[in-house]
Amino acid sequence: MSAQQLQSILQIAAQNPPPPLADLPRLRAWFDATNSQMPPADDLRITALRIPGAEGSTLDAEVLDTPGSDPTKLIIYFHAGGFLFGSLQSHRTLCSYLGQFSGARVLNVAYRLAPEHPAPTAHEDAFAAYQWALANGYAASAIALAGDSAGGNLALATAVRVRDRGLARPCAVVALSPGLDFTAEGESHRTVDDPFITQELMDLVVAGYAQGGDPRSEAMTPFYSALEGLPPVQLQVGSQERLRDDAETMAARLTSAGVDVECHVWPGMVHCWQLFAPLLDEAMASLEQAGRFIAARQRS
Repeated sequence: MSAQQLQSILQIAAQNPPPPLADLPRLRAWFDATNSQMPPADDLRITALRIPGAEGSTLDAEVLDTPGSDPTKLIIYFHAGGFLFGSLQSHRTLCSYLGQFSGARVLNVAYRLAPEHPAPTAHEDAFAAYQWALANGYAASAIALAGDSAGGNLALATAVRVRDRGLARPCAVVALSPGLDFTAEGESHRTVDDPFITQELMDLVVAGYAQGGDPRSEAMTPFYSALEGLPPVQLQVGSQERLRDDAETMAARLTSAGVDVECHVWPGMVHCWQLFAPLLDEAMASLEQAGRFIAARQRS
């Protein structure tokens, strides 16, 4: 493990702490500014799009191509941010390396955010992005769903909804540090001292997105959904995450449902360490692992 790299990154991050959680506009700006400073993959080509969301809405999105990427293969990526913050800018670098390692193009999607758009808006927008890809000539066998934290939730939830609606299923799902357990049932929610995901932040996420609704419902999470018939799933989580048990419990449930699943617990890693690419070796290795998992399953 590149302990020195991670420690250096965390020390730098500590010098730029987030604003108060109650100040959501500042928190959004801070998150975007902090995570848009990492250099993306070389020769990245960005094509801005507007795609249909749910309920007649229109979403900002972008297609990311790296040299040699196959335009017939697509990864639909949903960003982190607890459904409250995050953007195309915050996750462009991460997406660029995932595209580079997979050899596919990436659709980076800006789903609508809470509290302005409560549950199940983000989940419906994510499903709409998959419908857009099918309608625009991508074969389901060439589409993978991916995301980190809240975005990992959306990737898994979209696969569940695709199955329930009888659509052709995507070839794979990758969920990085997925946020799934919003009632803190997992032991790691109580025992891990996570430098990024505090209980206060978890409470804000539930209040902002659920807004009084059931945090166990499919409007909020696929954690309690029937999982039979889903495509192959790769889960990655750090050992130093509050959400570690979210991934491990989901892996066990997927296995019980007969789904082909991998769950990788990265020693010493913190929540969404992939955002530190390319400065952290484990971030690049994680994205390479995800990219290879997808590439082995995509068929155009």
